[in-house]
Amino acid sequence: MSDDAVPSAPAGRPPRLRATSITISTARPHEQAHFYARLLGGRVTVEEDAAPGDPTGITWAQVKPPEGEPGMTINLEHEREWTPPVWPAAPGEQRSTQHLDVQVDDLEPAVAWALECGAREADVQPQDDVRVMLDPDGHPFCLFV
Repeated sequence: MSDDAVPSAPAGRPPRLRATSITISTARPHEQAHFYARLLGGRVTVEEDAAPGDPTGITWAQVKPPEGEPGMTINLEHEREWTPPVWPAAPGEQRSTQHLDVQVDDLEPAVAWALECGAREADVQPQDDVRVMLDPDGHPFCLFV
């Protein structure tokens, strides 16, 4: 098979695949977890420190939706060499490779709430009905109706 060939689908019914969570790299996983839990009304379910003697020093935290409600799990993993992304992307700068889209009922109160939680508005706002926000570590996320 050539490098650019697409493999054929397996015979029979394909397996069930569901995206249930996202993992975000950060310099401060515990603090970021509390930010997202407050912002989204979720709950911090894990705040783990690095194992003794672990040379990576990796810590992580997890935010789940409120008890009994469906939704995405957000994992925050320590990145020792963290550099905040620049949004929008600029030549030679760290790029954001993904962002969260957060649906809201009313945009302006949602922006005010995000600011109260510790986010800031991005300098560039390309759409009137979407607000690009930056979390305390600089990750962009969008609020939209």
